[in-house]
Amino acid sequence: MGQQLAPKIGVVVLTMGNRPVELRRALDSLLAQRDVEIDAVVVGNGWAPVDIPESMKTLYLPENLGIPAGRNAGVPSVSGDYLCFLDDDSWFLDDDFLITAVNRFREYPKMGLLQPRITDPEHSEQNPTRWIPRLKKRTAFDSSKVFHVGETCLVTTRELFDASGGWAGGFWYAHEGIELAWRIWDTGRYVWYAGDMRIGHPVVDPRRHDEFYRLNARNRVWLARRNLPAPFIWIYPISWALIECLRLRKNKNGVKQYISGWKAGWTGSPWYVEPRPKLSWRTLLRMSSAGRPPII
Repeated sequence: MGQQLAPKIGVVVLTMGNRPVELRRALDSLLAQRDVEIDAVVVGNGWAPVDIPESMKTLYLPENLGIPAGRNAGVPSVSGDYLCFLDDDSWFLDDDFLITAVNRFREYPKMGLLQPRITDPEHSEQNPTRWIPRLKKRTAFDSSKVFHVGETCLVTTRELFDASGGWAGGFWYAHEGIELAWRIWDTGRYVWYAGDMRIGHPVVDPRRHDEFYRLNARNRVWLARRNLPAPFIWIYPISWALIECLRLRKNKNGVKQYISGWKAGWTGSPWYVEPRPKLSWRTLLRMSSAGRPPII
């Protein structure tokens, strides 16, 4: 019998070119992956990529399209039965990460999207609980089905990514991982948090983004308008607005931003391109049975 061919993975690395040291670390860790064939593209979101390894493609986007649209733009440039999305500030800590992910998909055909445990290996005691994509955050090492993901490193199949419709391009930033997870569930598969697999990422405060609260609020409403039928289309964003304003009650500027974004979510169009079908009631029942109805 002939030797089995290494699985081919299309990898989309997104960058604005403002973190050259981190980008090099990410690319070096990608080149170190073993037992897989990698077809990678470095997408310059408003930046013309330079000093990229010769084995990797580059894609120059003259205008910064935002994070989800930038990832979408890179997908047609790569081939393979599997897709991996990697941000420039993340890096593989293990040289068998990608082959391990592929083997998980082969072993569990109902798995549609995989997020590893995110960790800063130099400051592991400071890893925030927000990196654990579930309500019960007792430990980051427990694996489970989840309904949103941290987007910095994800693996899926090309078939399912296409079937899901891809990233929510118009979101710019915030909550695009929730929509992708919901859409994967809508294909009949589930989303998996692999606590026994890891990806490196520095501990940073997401509030460093100027429009953090506004975009979080707007995109919560857009999630509901794009994906949920009545009555969830109202219950979901209203419940989150109450929760977030309660959390921010001592931050008047944060509350002001959140309310502004929440209003913008109802007045602006949530569709980057044409509207997609809502999540099926069967999907909502599966999500609810697995512990996460789309209420909070």
